[in-house]
Amino acid sequence: MGPPCQRCHPAPAFGEYDCVNTEVGPENRALRGGPSSICLRYSDTHMHKSRKILFIFGTRPEAIKLCPVIRHFREKWPHLGVRICITAQHREMLDQVMRVFDVVADRDLNAMRPGQTLASATARILAELEPVLAQEKPDLVLVQGDTATTLSGALAAFYSRIPLGHIEAGLRTGDLQQPFPEEMNRVVVSRLAQMHFAATPAAAANLLAEGIDGTNVTVTGNTGIDAVLCMRDRLESGGIQGPDWSFLDQSRKLVLVTAHRRESFGEGFERICQGIQKIASRSDVQVVYPVHPNPNVSEPVYRHLSNHANISLIEPLDYVSFVDLARRSYLILTDSGGVQEEAPSLGKPVLVLREKTERPEAVEAGTSTLVGTDVAKIVDNTTCLLDDAAEYGRRQRIHNPYGDGRASERIAAYISAFFESTLHQ
Repeated sequence: MGPPCQRCHPAPAFGEYDCVNTEVGPENRALRGGPSSICLRYSDTHMHKSRKILFIFGTRPEAIKLCPVIRHFREKWPHLGVRICITAQHREMLDQVMRVFDVVADRDLNAMRPGQTLASATARILAELEPVLAQEKPDLVLVQGDTATTLSGALAAFYSRIPLGHIEAGLRTGDLQQPFPEEMNRVVVSRLAQMHFAATPAAAANLLAEGIDGTNVTVTGNTGIDAVLCMRDRLESGGIQGPDWSFLDQSRKLVLVTAHRRESFGEGFERICQGIQKIASRSDVQVVYPVHPNPNVSEPVYRHLSNHANISLIEPLDYVSFVDLARRSYLILTDSGGVQEEAPSLGKPVLVLREKTERPEAVEAGTSTLVGTDVAKIVDNTTCLLDDAAEYGRRQRIHNPYGDGRASERIAAYISAFFESTLHQ
């Protein structure tokens, strides 16, 4: 193990040290974190003012995970050219998140169309990004995650010969069909990126196993944890208000459900709904389910669950409202990747309504359990957490494997080092 940076010793960081150019742990001794050593507490006064970063994103999850990074750049280096291009792949949900974080787009492609297919959305976004890159001429493009916008942004940067950074890199299930099409998107973006910001050592190890140069990989923690901790603290301090939850019965345990993934369309959602029905038959439980508007989700959900006294089907929530409801919940059933990461920071056990997850760290740690769409697994695991106080408490106390709320700092430090190393080239 190499020594920590002398500017910041001792260093309270995610992993072991507060410096990006250190080994991330004994399981990844070959993995280094950047082109030059730089401390997160080091104020970069030599950043070239003409450098420009272009953030490209378009969905609510991307906005949640990128807005903290954007705000950190703008607060730490106000003279750095930070530009934002949104595709509006999720129009209303995206706009809600950006308002909460007080982030405004410089370019809005407004690419969403009713009934669009993956192919048509990807083709439209890619075509519309080409002139944006030609006009903006960024020194670096940053994308996040695994959406059609992420894939299109990566391809557009590659075609324009612009360096690409991928935030939340290295997530894998090893199955291109689960999740679909996100697994394929991630694999392709990894082949195109020059900077890989992995949330965990396991994600970084996935990249190394695929032949990615370890000097281009750094472990940062997940920026979604930066976001959820910020919102939690603002809600708890009264700095921001959540909605009226007067319909909640405080005497019952709140089970929060989110499920929308396309691999469960059809029989999978039928089984999920059957499991929720059985859970809601308990007198000590209240189920709240913000229902995704996709008919493949809403039709079976309303058909099975709309007339149950212990189930509240509500409209999709904005980000602040969701964090507020999640922190009030007893446990969460979800197929969302982001919720799998966020819930441990709120002390909430998670049952994952998927057969496979690209986020195995929480399963290995014990904060999450894969139950798929099997009715018996859904009901039995929920019952265990509702009835076994000791097991519930154990899972509450497990450390979140996805970060400590400082991922944005680490990403900025790596990029600062990159710009420093290329300043005179």
